[in-house]
Amino acid sequence: MIIIGTTLVSEDIFKEQFVCDLSACKGACCVEGSSGAPLTLDEVDELEKYWPLVKPYLPEEHIAVVEEKGFVVVDDDQELTTPLYGEHGACAFVFYDQNGIAKCGYEKAFLDGKTQWKKPISCHLYPIRTNELKEYTGVNFHRWGICEPACECGSKLKVPVFRFLKEPLIRKFGQDWFDEAELVFDALQREED
Repeated sequence: MIIIGTTLVSEDIFKEQFVCDLSACKGACCVEGSSGAPLTLDEVDELEKYWPLVKPYLPEEHIAVVEEKGFVVVDDDQELTTPLYGEHGACAFVFYDQNGIAKCGYEKAFLDGKTQWKKPISCHLYPIRTNELKEYTGVNFHRWGICEPACECGSKLKVPVFRFLKEPLIRKFGQDWFDEAELVFDALQREED
């Protein structure tokens, strides 16, 4: 583990390689799993604030889930998460594009210039997961079989996880944190040579 500021970072985010391959996985990380995406209280406010602008992107059955369950549910681990369509189904904020790829309605509204907020940080950071420790925030690479195509794509392109996730890492921790992560990566590379 490596300390960067107030984070305790797994070396995996520097050593593993990753680039999403949506044509292969079809956005499975938004559809698979036993609970929705982790949320903060502030993000619940953002979900509610932009709902009227996001709602037109979503399938009717997903809209019905949000109207029934609300913008947040508490999962089995007592954590705030996005609601799911079905017991273990897609995030309720997902829509499917013309190629059958699951995509986030909030991100689509953002990309279309309709909102100022992209999506929950846990989604934006994936496959990095963070967890609050006593003195640090843990920053770890989450391995999941559905992301194997992304690992293969990252290997071909030689893109380490942290560089693939530059934008969300800066969003979460700031530019100085990312600059230090680059220095750590360079040092690790020199050690391997």
